[in-house]
Amino acid sequence: VQLQASGGGLVQPGGSLRLSCTASGFNLDYYHTGWFRQAPGKEREGIAYISSRDGAYYADSVKGRFAISRIVAENTVYLQMNNLRPSDTGVYFCATVDSDPSGWHPSGRWGQGTQVTVSS
Repeated sequence: VQLQASGGGLVQPGGSLRLSCTASGFNLDYYHTGWFRQAPGKEREGIAYISSRDGAYYADSVKGRFAISRIVAENTVYLQMNNLRPSDTGVYFCATVDSDPSGWHPSGRWGQGTQVTVSS
């Protein structure tokens, strides 16, 4: 039972990347799923979430540039990242999450991080 995150890399400002979060050993579409990132010297922050009913939610810092989606047949959640900025640099993680009135919270299953570097 695990999540596998992939798709990071080095990209120039204004470029795009698509991250993948693939589950093995369980059906990811039964779970709310989130993408988090940790910039150098900063705390991990949640940036995008997709509910089990495919509702999408975004942090203000990525709204309008990033899109989260899932393909059930692939047991995968994607994060399409467009118009990338140097401030998007960091290690990106996916995780299953729970939702309550205070927001989204990791619920225990994490993928390993994938590095995204935005630099010219």
